[in-house]
Amino acid sequence: MANPNAVVSEPKAKKSINFPLTQVLLPSVIGLLALFNIIVTENFFELQSLWNLLILISTTALVAIGMTLVIATGGIDLSVGAVMAVAAVTSTFFLGSNIFVLIVGTLLVCLLFGLFNGAVISYIGVQPIIITLAMMIAGRGIAQVMTDGYLISFSNPSYEFIGKGTMAGIPLPVIILIAAAVVIYLLVKYSTFGRYVEAIGDNEEAANLSGIHVKRIKLMVYCLAAVLAGVAGLIETSRLAAADATRIGELIELDAIAAVVVGGTLMTGGKPYIWGTVMGALLMGLITITFVMNNIPHAYSLVIKAFIIIGAILIQRKK
Repeated sequence: MANPNAVVSEPKAKKSINFPLTQVLLPSVIGLLALFNIIVTENFFELQSLWNLLILISTTALVAIGMTLVIATGGIDLSVGAVMAVAAVTSTFFLGSNIFVLIVGTLLVCLLFGLFNGAVISYIGVQPIIITLAMMIAGRGIAQVMTDGYLISFSNPSYEFIGKGTMAGIPLPVIILIAAAVVIYLLVKYSTFGRYVEAIGDNEEAANLSGIHVKRIKLMVYCLAAVLAGVAGLIETSRLAAADATRIGELIELDAIAAVVVGGTLMTGGKPYIWGTVMGALLMGLITITFVMNNIPHAYSLVIKAFIIIGAILIQRKK
């Protein structure tokens, strides 16, 4: 007979494989692809080519950093591309003002989109994918109505400096990207805001019961995503010296989500990996540059990107 006083130990949980996606695999893939380009791609290792690559990914990475915070809370924001288009068009209305007024005025308009998204999601309870999809359509439509569907070209050296200028030999879009990434990383790493974002993504109900103001944090997250999309819109518009309500920000939300997933942030929410997202955007841009500089049809790069995203999701499932 079994001893009734015996202590029954709980079965030990199996250790899950926690592969360091952002720490090992992603940098390794980027390194191997860069090495391939150094060997095969002509003029790839020239300084100007490297700057062009970083300028190319700057807008996607900025949008993806905001998307990282949104996804970390268990949400999604499909309206960021439309916000970029609104930023592009809105900025042209401030061309007669000084550059400070232009930037602040444009970003305040973008902030309103984030406030609307965050308020409807947090306080009304509408699913993020529904309201942001609606805003994606509405925002793009608003931008096209504001321009009557025409391309607005301009010549404004102060504005164009945002996308074309350099400081200490470094392109300004790259400086803006690095500054934004550092600020958001420090915010996530060392502030209560970052811990609250992670807690909400891990378990929103538990976070709410523990005293975290879940609705306010989610509102702030969507506002940050909209402002960063606005900054990306300003960079893209200043580089083109034109506001194209149809093309600017088109499908960038998909590239941003891909960068977030490849960067290691779980689609189900949880810890946001800011530098992982930046590396994810770098990988996507590096793939594009590889195909373009070797005269390979762009369509093939899309297939490669799709397989990389699928692989990242499978690794996330193992985690």
